Amino acid sequence: MLDADYIIVGAGTAGCVLADRLTACGRFTVLVLEAGPSDRHLPIQVPIGYGMSFYNPAVNWMYRTEPEPALANRSGYWPRGKVLGGSGSINAMVHVQGQPDDVADWASAGDSGWSKEALSGCIDRVRQRIEGNDVSRDTHPLCATFIAAGQQAGFPVEADLSRLGADGVGHFRIATRKGLRLSSARAYLRPAMRRSNLAVEVEAHATRVGFDGLRAREVQFSQKGRARLARARREVILCAGSINSPKLLQLSGIGPGAMLKARGIDVLCERNGVGLNLQDHLCIDHLYRSRVPTLNQQFGSISGKIVAGLRYLLFRNGPLALSVNQAGGFVRSRPGLAAPNMQLYFSPLSYTRTPPGTRPLMRPDSFPGFLLSAQPCRPTSRGFLEIASADPAVPPRIVPNSLSTEQDVAELIEGARLLRQLAATPALRGVIDSELMPGPSIQSDTELLSDIRQRASTVYHPVSTCRMGHDRNTDVVDPGLRVHGVEGLRVVDASIFPSIPSGNTNAPTLMVAEKAADLILGESGLQ
Repeated sequence: MLDADYIIVGAGTAGCVLADRLTACGRFTVLVLEAGPSDRHLPIQVPIGYGMSFYNPAVNWMYRTEPEPALANRSGYWPRGKVLGGSGSINAMVHVQGQPDDVADWASAGDSGWSKEALSGCIDRVRQRIEGNDVSRDTHPLCATFIAAGQQAGFPVEADLSRLGADGVGHFRIATRKGLRLSSARAYLRPAMRRSNLAVEVEAHATRVGFDGLRAREVQFSQKGRARLARARREVILCAGSINSPKLLQLSGIGPGAMLKARGIDVLCERNGVGLNLQDHLCIDHLYRSRVPTLNQQFGSISGKIVAGLRYLLFRNGPLALSVNQAGGFVRSRPGLAAPNMQLYFSPLSYTRTPPGTRPLMRPDSFPGFLLSAQPCRPTSRGFLEIASADPAVPPRIVPNSLSTEQDVAELIEGARLLRQLAATPALRGVIDSELMPGPSIQSDTELLSDIRQRASTVYHPVSTCRMGHDRNTDVVDPGLRVHGVEGLRVVDASIFPSIPSGNTNAPTLMVAEKAADLILGESGLQ
């Protein structure tokens, strides 16, 4: 049996930060349990290699949602990282903080400790660790064309899309360093693993939290076919993500009572909010055939691949050292809005022939093409997830309830029209040969909505399934991130977000982990 002062379940984006911060003082021992393998694999470390991890069960939970009525009864594909670094080891590496209103939600759900002023230090520490490269030096030339189109459409140029309150179009800051992915495993966990008070167990799938009365004392886990046990002297901290943290709580008897009883699980603590309030970003892509070369030609030909490979091996730069989401922005889809309500993505390649649920980026279309994408920043639809069985190996039921509000429908139509507006600017009109999807015949709001229902998909940002707040009937953790109704158990990951942020979720998750470390160390008199 293993033991430690703190047991962290999940070496994902948040878990790696906590492992570093809690062991730095040397006073505490920490055990990290990660269900997946090491991140020391080429497709994970090479930035563009995330296309190979996108559908790899060795490092990806590869979840599927229930069929969605509002999306033509399609079942969404939700990749989640199962590897050191978690989803930060298989994502597109876009590093943004979102908008000030996002942080205002934290203060409303928490207390003064979650105000913008209180969180500024956490945000600064994240920026110092995840510096990223100056991507504007090495992006595809079409990114400059997209930015010019944004200016012609009336949007300002934003010099730093990663800053809180970014407004306009520009180059995304990509979480890489020296040509390699800069996940929290590399930025936080690897340095911490040199400390004797940190132990990391890989391929250790947590199956249940064990309690002494109402106090969390142990974590049961499976490792290479063996049932094992780890005991926590101080706390168990769930950092398993927006899907697996609520799943593990429910498997441990914490969740909606009637649902748990129906699955044959004894109710330890009835918490109806566990698995509720699920939010996600939904995105629509418009695909264009280009008159000028795109990354399709570099990745789609043998000579292009050889040149890209040699450039990466010799200089650690070029297309292999970047994400395909190289440019984008935060903009307003209509006048009169106080803050941007739409996130844009520009990808200088296309992949229309890929099988559903896959994204093999090294096999793009044979013709030159690129993608424009729009994602409403703050959708209002909410779904839920629940365990489908008492068997930990069975995936949970995920019900996103996408486009279940009139606001979300209206904003996604606005997003589609905004993409058309950008495509009609002189800058982009000069390089577009034709619009392939949805195609010029799709013009009315009704037709655009029909296209959205057929093609819109997640941007892989699920949050809020263990929401922070004071109401024990609907919220799961308090402002200290302690699970309501029990002791010695916290949740620290994107599942505790009070609401979905305006952009990509990796940077806010790092911020939450930094804040959680402050809270835990502060309670121990060490902060």
